[in-house]
Amino acid sequence: MNNEIVIEGKGLKKVFNDFWGKPKVTAIDGLDIEIHRGTITGLLGPNGAGKSTLMKILLGHLYPTAGTITVLGKDPRDVKIKENIGYLPERTSFYTNLTAPETLKFFSQLLGLPDKEAKLRISQLLKMVGLDNIGRRLVGEFSHGMRKRLGLAQSLLNDPDLLLLDEPTAGLDPVGCREIKDLILTLGKRGKTILLTTHLLADVQDVSDTIMIMYGGRLQAAGPINELLANKDEIVIKSSVVSEDVLNKVKTLLSENTDCSKIDVSNPIRTLEDYFLSVISEAGENNLSTSGAQKGHGVAEFLQHKE
Repeated sequence: MNNEIVIEGKGLKKVFNDFWGKPKVTAIDGLDIEIHRGTITGLLGPNGAGKSTLMKILLGHLYPTAGTITVLGKDPRDVKIKENIGYLPERTSFYTNLTAPETLKFFSQLLGLPDKEAKLRISQLLKMVGLDNIGRRLVGEFSHGMRKRLGLAQSLLNDPDLLLLDEPTAGLDPVGCREIKDLILTLGKRGKTILLTTHLLADVQDVSDTIMIMYGGRLQAAGPINELLANKDEIVIKSSVVSEDVLNKVKTLLSENTDCSKIDVSNPIRTLEDYFLSVISEAGENNLSTSGAQKGHGVAEFLQHKE
């Protein structure tokens, strides 16, 4: 893990006041966080835990009532650092009378990208998220999942160092979910720092290096996900299929050191996601198609450099 700290908060507190200026809700209460470069961190918690408030503070949309926060070494309100941040909100909002390429061109102009570079990135990103086949369809005709794909493409236009993703797979079909998770993993390997928040715990487990669990505005647990989830009272042994005689010998050997009733031998079951994707992949190989978003085509070339 890179020791460079990308996000650092100490004693963060955010209190929302009522109309009369009196404290009404304490959304964040004494929060200390530290996120290092190149890590993928899952931010978890029930509704009202303070996740959205923290995201808004990191984006500079809110300022903490107390404590300190730095993003990429600077105050989150510093406009300059926003050039190196990509953000995917839970609910994307675009001009409905534009097409996907026109939408990304609009954002590329806001970012000040040269026309030649913008055209190249837009083409690669639309192909990456599976929206390169939709012709001149207007964004207003898009499904929620297609808008989410477009939002992800928009968040990557500036090739950001830090990605903040709010519910990145919500509303996507299983194919899209898998592609987004694979993309997150690839970007993490290439040095991007990613903070994602979602209620889909399986998605977080699939991609995160570390997790933070919030409740009541406070951090209740944090650390490397493999360490936090490890059940150190059991072990798992994997092997190719062996004869019944060999299995009995193994069970006999194990029973000398543990309770026989706790020894379980069974065939591994693949996830429903893996099975679903294999069925869809086979259908695609038979030249079947869909009128919506297509399967993505890997990571955009301009995002493939290592930091």
